[in-house]
Amino acid sequence: MSWYTRIAILLAGYAVTLLLIRWVILSRKRQPVAAIAWILAIVFIPIFGGLAFLVFGINNIRRRRLGKIAASRDLASKLPNIEQYAIPDLELTRQQTRLAALIQRECGGVLTGDNAIELMADTRQTFLRIEQAIREARHSIDLEYYIWQPDRTGTQLRDLLIERAKEGVQVRFLYDKLGSMALSRQFIAPMKAAGIVVAPFLPGASWRERWSINNRSHRKIIIVDGMVGLTGGMNIGDEYLGDDPEIGYWRDTHMRVEGPAVWPLQQLFAEDWYYSTGEELIDEITFPPPSRIGQSIVQVVGGGPDGDREPIHTLFFAALNEACESITLATSYFAPTEPLVMALETAAARGVKVRLMLAGKAVAPWTVWAGRSFYDTLLRSGVEVYEYHKGILHSKTLTIDGSWSLVGSANFDYRSMLLNFEVGLALYGEKLARELEQQFEDDLPDCRQIHLDHWDARPLGRVFVENLCRLFAPLV
Repeated sequence: MSWYTRIAILLAGYAVTLLLIRWVILSRKRQPVAAIAWILAIVFIPIFGGLAFLVFGINNIRRRRLGKIAASRDLASKLPNIEQYAIPDLELTRQQTRLAALIQRECGGVLTGDNAIELMADTRQTFLRIEQAIREARHSIDLEYYIWQPDRTGTQLRDLLIERAKEGVQVRFLYDKLGSMALSRQFIAPMKAAGIVVAPFLPGASWRERWSINNRSHRKIIIVDGMVGLTGGMNIGDEYLGDDPEIGYWRDTHMRVEGPAVWPLQQLFAEDWYYSTGEELIDEITFPPPSRIGQSIVQVVGGGPDGDREPIHTLFFAALNEACESITLATSYFAPTEPLVMALETAAARGVKVRLMLAGKAVAPWTVWAGRSFYDTLLRSGVEVYEYHKGILHSKTLTIDGSWSLVGSANFDYRSMLLNFEVGLALYGEKLARELEQQFEDDLPDCRQIHLDHWDARPLGRVFVENLCRLFAPLV
């Protein structure tokens, strides 16, 4: 190769790098930390960094996938009027009223009463409740999952769905193509043969879908007969039941809900289904009159990157700033944005008791290392940090002042706040908040509290690795 050719290749590479950096700056105007991380990756790892940005770094769903918003609005105009089951906020405190209004505005979730909520902290119990709900279905079963593994647990639940479909129950299965990439045609074929309608969400495989591979459905939803809903943090697979010896015990939080709150949960599924398949789910079987069998006030919180705002991010930020007495947060992935870090530090400075339960180990260890890079400033602000070491912590719960809670699929990280489609339930009232706080207390013996004096004494090599992982945390 002549030196002319070498210079040409070098100049071409330099030009491509400049174009990519310009693209990063323009596409990440509201996320400067993520922009810096991508620029460093492109500069220091030119080929891999550039390719990674083209595949994973472009959050262009609003421009490249114009159909998502249009599909949601088109379907919403044809759905039964969910507002008829909304309740006034007269029973709420001022703090709760402000959060309810924010959720209504940012997420479109109506405030519903007369719900029955079951909080489940044991993954085996959760799986049994899922099986029970599926066995009791009479008309329809709708499922949307980020990860569904084709292992013993996933196959067992698949076979139960096949059994119910053969008995005449309408089953619809929406899975994230990237999260559930292990699902093969051979695994899905028996489902389709039994009459189950199967569809991927944002498959990311075709040229038309290439710009949306970074935006995944992280939701976990099951709706039975339009009357019973199950949602939370738990995926489907052996490891999520603690049956994978290489991973060990798995701690998660899931919910079962009956009542008017099932309607907006069903609407979220219907919108994702319509967007993915073009099929409208607007009949009375999908949206039957809801039961009123409980006393819980609930709002469904749905958010994603398909709008101009950041609903999940905004809700977390607002909730933290509303706290007057206590913040109790448990999350599996901790890589918060700068506003969320400041909200935690400011709350502690105001005298709010802030307690964080974070993963002490993870399937991907670097995520733990990235989270640890935030400990120093949080500890100096008075935030209490606990690392869970019994097994894998996968819960995503937040409780404010012992009277308002959020449980769902969203982690306390960049991806959940800014990139993924997430779902959760905002729970109003002391009863459910106390139950979640008790779960937190029950988990504390399996945690190690991080103290500032010991933290300051850790080796410099660890500090370097943690800060390096933090630098690239917004990328994944």
